[in-house]
Amino acid sequence: MSAWSRHLYLRIWLAVVLGVAVLMTLVGWAWHVSVEHNAANPPLREWVVRNAQGEVLASTTARPVPGTPLEIQVPMGGPAPMQLFLERRLERPGGGIVHLGGRPPHPRDLSPWWARPPYGFIWMLALMGLAAALALYPVVRRLTKRLEGLQQGVQRWGDGDLSVRMPESGDDEVADLSRRFNAAAERIQNLMAAQKSLLANASHELRSPLARIRMGLELMDTPGAHETVRDRTRHEILRNMTELDQLIDEILLASRLDAREADMGTVERVDLVGLCAEECARVGATLDVPEGMTGLEVQGVSKLLRRMVRNLLENAMRYGAAAGHEDDVVLSLSRENGMPVLRVCDRGPGVPPEYRDRIFEPFFRLPGASERAGGVGLGLALVKSIAERHGWKVQCSDRDGGGACFDIKTP
Repeated sequence: MSAWSRHLYLRIWLAVVLGVAVLMTLVGWAWHVSVEHNAANPPLREWVVRNAQGEVLASTTARPVPGTPLEIQVPMGGPAPMQLFLERRLERPGGGIVHLGGRPPHPRDLSPWWARPPYGFIWMLALMGLAAALALYPVVRRLTKRLEGLQQGVQRWGDGDLSVRMPESGDDEVADLSRRFNAAAERIQNLMAAQKSLLANASHELRSPLARIRMGLELMDTPGAHETVRDRTRHEILRNMTELDQLIDEILLASRLDAREADMGTVERVDLVGLCAEECARVGATLDVPEGMTGLEVQGVSKLLRRMVRNLLENAMRYGAAAGHEDDVVLSLSRENGMPVLRVCDRGPGVPPEYRDRIFEPFFRLPGASERAGGVGLGLALVKSIAERHGWKVQCSDRDGGGACFDIKTP
């Protein structure tokens, strides 16, 4: 591929220059045709012969024919009219007369050959074309230079530099393309960072229960270990295995939710009242619904909605309910502007305002939270992913009297 076809600005510039050249050619051709037409068809002229008293003796209207004299018949009162032949003569500078007939005389043109017709017009067209080409080049170059910058940025981004961003100056198509590229690059960079963070945190979280399981097995194999110690160690191993299984399950679910094209199940009508009643009964939380509300149906994937409600309740029971006070956790259902609203409130320490967005990040724990509280750091992240998958939004706020509330509703 030649350099002329590789560079877009050269192709655009050449297209404009060729367009100007074609236009100039057409203008020159039209001018030439017009000149030839006027030369081939001279205008009509009226010739009049008068006597000394000013009386019109004869007149004629004719178009002069180049090379022939003009003939006029003047009646003289006799049997035959007098015939007059008119022709033009041009005196030579050195003497002598040149008979031109009906052709008008032209003085000798002493100008240079490039200034004589039609060369003067051709030179004028050439200069106009050259001026247009020189004036258009910086305009076309400025436009295509931004495209080249975008091409180089995409090349760098494709080579692995995900931090590349393009300038978004202007309101034309190139600026819009740059904005779209920046938005896509930002999203992909965030997704890659989230995947790396998920992998790093998952490795850490998987290592912790595995280490505790190995330690428990070593304690059980210790000679002379008391049976009570063995039972307690066995119970701890089972608890860590359950935590490990839950962690793996939630990591897989989080990965599938991140893949938007993944099929998560059949979308159907789900009764939130029945679903929430089952989950509240399982953990001992309180269900609060308006009087007379026997059902609240929404479109969604039943297993995902159940996981969302279960994670919210388990998180509230783990961090926001005192021992023996399960009624501190309340799940309420209502409608706002005809749209369903699900709220889970607890009586825990609450969430500081600066962490109310970060608690939905994978593996994030509030400062001071213990890893042995039972959570794996993915519960609320899954709640947010499932809510967004259904077109909802989740947010955290304070509860009157102390505690935290998590609201899920249509934005």
